[in-house]
Amino acid sequence: METLLNEVFVAKVEDLPEKIGKTTVVGDLELAIFKLDNGKVHAIENRCPHKGGVLAEGLVSGEHVFCPMHDWKISVKNGKVQEPDVGCVQTFEVAIKNEEVYVLLPE
Repeated sequence: METLLNEVFVAKVEDLPEKIGKTTVVGDLELAIFKLDNGKVHAIENRCPHKGGVLAEGLVSGEHVFCPMHDWKISVKNGKVQEPDVGCVQTFEVAIKNEEVYVLLPE
């Protein structure tokens, strides 16, 4: 059975900062939205799995965000924490239409 997805508007591309994230709340879900140097946009869960640091406040380097609390390095593409640390955050598919960013969430 296919999972139905809802497209939820989160920002205009031009309003997304570079090198840091943007916090967006959708219902009970808090997301961190990142626009990378290459223009790609990614959405992940906004809490570090280590101590709950706000990932949208972390610095972005390449395709990774560094947790502002303890400097854990987390991929914004797949949510995996980089070694030697262990863990992951949930990632969400993103669609861009007419320079507007939508996150695809299960209905």
